[in-house]
Amino acid sequence: MILTSNFKTCAHLPQAVAICRGVPRGWRGRRAIALAPSWEMVKSKLLPEAWMKVYRAQVLDKLDPQQIIQGLGGDNFIMLCWEAPGEFCHRRIVAVWMEAATGIKIPEYDPGLREHQEWVRGMQKLQ
Repeated sequence: MILTSNFKTCAHLPQAVAICRGVPRGWRGRRAIALAPSWEMVKSKLLPEAWMKVYRAQVLDKLDPQQIIQGLGGDNFIMLCWEAPGEFCHRRIVAVWMEAATGIKIPEYDPGLREHQEWVRGMQKLQ
């Protein structure tokens, strides 16, 4: 299963992968810096539609989603950034990009969803 979430919700999980430039102090988890927007993009005042176009051109269009997925562990990871669920963020842009290329559905992690809870517990047992 591939999911997205934020540091507040899932940073403690072994399958968490940071896909942003900055990470929480003390972060020891995995990182996929290739998916991170530049600091200039992070600080920009672009509206979401324009931001997405720039992000795709500067980052995603230069990457192969299949290679990224394989490099992150196949189908067992959670892509993290800072924003709360429902806020505009690049992790959901990455998810849509991966979905379009692979057909794999990549939802936002829902701690109340039994399927997600069971997957997290199963993955923790493997660690």
